Amino acid sequence: VQLQASGGGLVQPGGSLRLSCAASGSISSINTMGWYRQAPGKQRELAAQMSSGGSTNYAGSVKGRFTISRDNNKNTVYLQMNSLKLEDTAVYYCALFFGGWDYWGQGTQVTVSS
Repeated sequence: VQLQASGGGLVQPGGSLRLSCAASGSISSINTMGWYRQAPGKQRELAAQMSSGGSTNYAGSVKGRFTISRDNNKNTVYLQMNSLKLEDTAVYYCALFFGGWDYWGQGTQVTVSS
């Protein structure tokens, strides 16, 4: 299983970015895909995740600003990030969970700076 993330970059406070992550390989149709982030000097934390059945879970700090979505046919998960704040700066990792296993993408840098 491989995950390929894209869409990070530099954006001003209040701006938007959209992250994408495509999974390939032998993947169960029942799974959870999500985005985690790790800021400098901090532990990796959940940003948002979504099950193949459509259930979502957001960190409180991003609720109302970030929206996770997915295309099950393409095994792809998206993260629309609006109203970005300085504290959203981090490396964002996509993750895939099924069958007791977890798989991680390579990470994409999101920098919010004026």
